[in-house]
Amino acid sequence: MFARLIRILLCLIGVGVIGAVAFYIVTAPSPQPDEHWAGLGDPDLANGERIFWAGGCVSCHAAKGAEGEAQLVLSGGLPLASPFGTFHVPNISPDETAGIGGWTLAQFGNAMTRGVGRNGEHLYPSFPYGSYARMTAKDINDLYGYIRTLPKSTNVAAPHDLPFPFNIRLSLGGWKFLYFTDAPRVTLASADDKVKRGQYLVEGPGHCGECHTPRNALGGFLADQWLAGAPNPEGKGRIPNITPGSKSIGEWSEADIATYLETGFTPDFDSVGGSMVEVQKNMARLPAEDREAIAAYLKAVPARQ
Repeated sequence: MFARLIRILLCLIGVGVIGAVAFYIVTAPSPQPDEHWAGLGDPDLANGERIFWAGGCVSCHAAKGAEGEAQLVLSGGLPLASPFGTFHVPNISPDETAGIGGWTLAQFGNAMTRGVGRNGEHLYPSFPYGSYARMTAKDINDLYGYIRTLPKSTNVAAPHDLPFPFNIRLSLGGWKFLYFTDAPRVTLASADDKVKRGQYLVEGPGHCGECHTPRNALGGFLADQWLAGAPNPEGKGRIPNITPGSKSIGEWSEADIATYLETGFTPDFDSVGGSMVEVQKNMARLPAEDREAIAAYLKAVPARQ
């Protein structure tokens, strides 16, 4: 009898070990293969700057309230409050010690598109790699090249302030298993090149869904509510619905949306407010064709009430 209990116990332990190993294999950090970042050549700095503004890098990584040239000092440090704790935005200036100046393109690219840190660790999705995952290797190369031309900062951001169990990075592998994907957020019935460009900008570098799409209790997107509006991650008010089903922007034309992104004025001559102020300033720096593409995509996505 005793020997049988021992055998059962050993079997249970074995099953547990196998399950733990399987979980680790499935949820381990998964960087891009080395060849993904090979042979890209010298970065196109003009395109890198274009992607820089499309991605709104200054909104999180520059000092709060920075204007003009000070916006280009990506010193980090901004606290981002969330239901999971407070994240502190890192320094991504080209400083070799405090920033990312010592990183390789592959390390930068894997952080951007796979949520894998320089040392092979999972990154928290407060950094929107779930959107950046759709970016092309060329755009990543160009963006990294442009960032390396910007001023250095020696600022060292504070560590994240997260309670248990959210401070356990291993758990992020499970989160990625459930929610991380580089597939399109929506399937459009038909899309010309303009709409496809808009989809790339909105779902990729623009990471619009990070604020405009509601999430579940674990922070995963409610996929059937893409861009349907969500609670403000800063804790006040609500981020609006920007699908054609919206009672406000849903009635705007493509030209109205493109003008709003350029000037900050609505068709009723109201002005942009809240966290959208910084986003609009970034969008105003894009070529007109990019703003028009974003507008075309927003008119093509499924309507949500």
